[in-house]
Amino acid sequence: MRDALIRTKDATIYLVGGLRTALPAIAGLCLLPLVAFLTVVMVGVPWLPEFMRPVRAMANAERRRASRALGREIAEPYAPPGGTSFPQGMLVLRTPSTWRDLTWMVLHGLPGLLLAVLSVGLWPSTLFSLTLPLWWWAAPEGSQSAYITLDSWPKALTMPFVQAAVNILILWLLVPRFARWQARMAEALLKPTSHVSLAERVEQLTETRAEALEAHGAELRRIERDLHDGTQAQLVTSALRLGLADRRFDKDPDEARKLFLEAREGIEEALTQLRTVIRGIYPPILSDRGLPGAIRALAAGQHIPVTVDVSSAESRVPAAVEAAAYFVVAEALTNVAKHSRATEALVSIRRHEDHLRIIVRDDGGGGANESQGSGLAGIRRRVAALDGTTHVASPLGVGTTLEVELPCGS
Repeated sequence: MRDALIRTKDATIYLVGGLRTALPAIAGLCLLPLVAFLTVVMVGVPWLPEFMRPVRAMANAERRRASRALGREIAEPYAPPGGTSFPQGMLVLRTPSTWRDLTWMVLHGLPGLLLAVLSVGLWPSTLFSLTLPLWWWAAPEGSQSAYITLDSWPKALTMPFVQAAVNILILWLLVPRFARWQARMAEALLKPTSHVSLAERVEQLTETRAEALEAHGAELRRIERDLHDGTQAQLVTSALRLGLADRRFDKDPDEARKLFLEAREGIEEALTQLRTVIRGIYPPILSDRGLPGAIRALAAGQHIPVTVDVSSAESRVPAAVEAAAYFVVAEALTNVAKHSRATEALVSIRRHEDHLRIIVRDDGGGGANESQGSGLAGIRRRVAALDGTTHVASPLGVGTTLEVELPCGS
């Protein structure tokens, strides 16, 4: 009973809240014949973007309201129109979202007003009917309840309760359904069409591929710089020392031996730098231990306790995904050590169907910001290059949670 009352109350509040868009929709529909006439004679075409601006603002308000009720986001399918040119007006006229918005206005305007009045009016009407037997005799002559004139005690003791029962049934059974119908109608008419969704997806993939190419170019430049300034310089220096040692070998064996030793140290240092470059491309530990073992090795090298939740029994994912996951965890744990002031951290990696979900959480001070050089921007770029998603929650004083999903379907 309590749940039904709460459900009915929430539905009534939702329907009454619909007046904020229903009343402007009715006003817009009153102007629609004039706008249609001006459009037909081509005079009003340049002004269509300006006319649709408030319509789309109203539709956006309904999207937000319906999204909260349905628990899922209804995306905006268009960019706000601007200007007063004929081509822009024709573009608005050809856009499917324009006609869907106008259809929504027709189906939401007057019905939304009637549903709001009905839902909110049933509450005092029910209370009125339940109390009517107490004072019906003082009502003006000819007063009715349930369309029956109250002129006797039997009618006064039955008809008001019948009317109250009908009101309660409407509140209990129909009002929640009306609210769901209103929200679902808004979703059906105001959500992006498949064509718009496909265009947005293409745009998103174009952007992520551009970021992938940029990240790839930056990685190549980094490798080239490391090889040129580090490994190559060490090898050239060692070659010069070996040449000098060869010249002095007969005249000064001790000096030649010293140069040989320095050359050997230089070669060893070059090999170390070369291994570092190779690790940046694909960490060898991933080949040796797989992703679970590599993540545990990362956690073991931290200065704070890191709990690792990675199943070793899970099947291997593609090498590119493993490398990206390793990079995400390594960069996230580096951020924890440098910026978070945390006392402990958690790393969880699980495969859910065709996605690999990575969660790195700490109990530090929070407040992580991508624009402050925390490494989160680099994580987001690398994840986007694989068509993955990145979510960061970092409220002040609570800690930071980084959640990454990487596609790994075969």
